[in-house]
Amino acid sequence: MDTTAEDRAAALALEPMRSAGPTSGFFRGTAQSVRDIVGQRELLHLLVLRELKARYKDSVFGFAWSLMRPLALLLIYFVALGQFLGAAKQIPSFAIFVYTGLTAWTLFNEIVLIGTGSIVMNSGLIKKVYLPREVFPLSVVGSALFNFGIQLVILLLATVIARQFPLGARWWYFPLSLLVIVVYGTAFALLLSAVNVYLRDVQYIVEIFLMVFFWASPIVYSWQLVSDHIEGSALESLYLANPVTLAVLGFQQTFWVAGDGQPVPSDLGTRLGVAVGIGVLLLWLCQRAFARLQSNFAQEL
Repeated sequence: MDTTAEDRAAALALEPMRSAGPTSGFFRGTAQSVRDIVGQRELLHLLVLRELKARYKDSVFGFAWSLMRPLALLLIYFVALGQFLGAAKQIPSFAIFVYTGLTAWTLFNEIVLIGTGSIVMNSGLIKKVYLPREVFPLSVVGSALFNFGIQLVILLLATVIARQFPLGARWWYFPLSLLVIVVYGTAFALLLSAVNVYLRDVQYIVEIFLMVFFWASPIVYSWQLVSDHIEGSALESLYLANPVTLAVLGFQQTFWVAGDGQPVPSDLGTRLGVAVGIGVLLLWLCQRAFARLQSNFAQEL
């Protein structure tokens, strides 16, 4: 027998009241937020699936579209920079070099850009029921990691075809670099998605900053080109303070086998480890800022 509206209202009245604001206390509030998210892990899983299905709904090629953009960019940069400007003559296995950087960058770009609009895009659900709002930016992270996995398979196949499959200790750079991208991307997605609810211009500002971040990282040009001009200066420290730069360099150290012997920043592994530690602290602070801002989401939306 179907539950009547009166029965549902009575059951709802028995539920304890729950404030939409953050739990007081920095550490206690964090612990409560983590418990709320873990308690909604099934919902998070469903949101990730919904994110993936909605993106390619009614599409003939489906998930293959997740490869189209990076492959198109690879073709553009390979022809424009590699052939016309001669970068392919200076950088060995230029195609693998560029695709390695694009694989890392696409993950970060997708988490931050789509994550920024995730709360606004789910305004209908947020205004109807209470749930930990962090699940919406986190669902973007999940779908971005799925797309990243597809691109990573293509990258590994390319290294096999080129007979340059990465082996040995170089793989230690990969988990550190991936952690840097995911941790910083998630931190920015949480903070920016919350601010975007109150100031919708944020999503456009983010697009500009991501464009700057792209060219501020050695994705389509080599670290050697940069170090030749700024090595030993304060600009070098500033350039390497960009976590995306470190992550891209870490990906190149892992997958760009032909680049062995090319210049690389000193103590790259240590720099990546430090970046992960700072990123975790930043993620914590951004989550607490998100928790403080979320109490008025329904009203602002």
